Amino acid sequence: MAVDHIRYDLLAQDALRGVVQRVLTDVAKNGFPGEHHLYITFDTRAAGVQVSPRLHELYPEDMTIVLQHQFWDLIVGEEGFEVGLSFKGVPERLSVPFSAIKGFFDPSVQFGLKFEVAAEAAEEPAAASTDAPAPLPAPVETKPARPARPARPKAAKPPAAPEPASASAPADDRKSGDGETPDRPAGAEVVRLDRFRKK
Repeated sequence: MAVDHIRYDLLAQDALRGVVQRVLTDVAKNGFPGEHHLYITFDTRAAGVQVSPRLHELYPEDMTIVLQHQFWDLIVGEEGFEVGLSFKGVPERLSVPFSAIKGFFDPSVQFGLKFEVAAEAAEEPAAASTDAPAPLPAPVETKPARPARPARPKAAKPPAAPEPASASAPADDRKSGDGETPDRPAGAEVVRLDRFRKK
């Protein structure tokens, strides 16, 4: 296979980071239209990222912020953005270059982008570990005043119609030991075909 000297992958990621910049610029000017809101995951070790020592200690590798209701003073520039957020009641100011963003997700329309942070951009602060960044570790949900969500930002699925007997079964139980599976609710009877065959 030929070597990609042009690095189309990097050019495509830069172009998609332009989408993030455009969306944030519109939000800074006009707010969110409709039900739109954003999950942004970024590498806290990347060059140019500015977070408080307290937040850096809590999130030494990456963190996910949610821009929906509780944020203020969103400023978007050519290289990155700044925003005010509250973490457990403590106001914080974050500065994030676009090059540090690892994930961008709008759950209201199920739109998401995934980025690779360039190795040369991930420069550790003096107090942090010097290990190389792991490829896309699970982001940490830091949205204030809301329960934690799954590791990877996802939109909540619409509630399904209630099913008798299986509604209380845990979603993660693929097998409960008595043959129950997600496709066969508890108490369901397996009917064999030879019951109907003529004898």
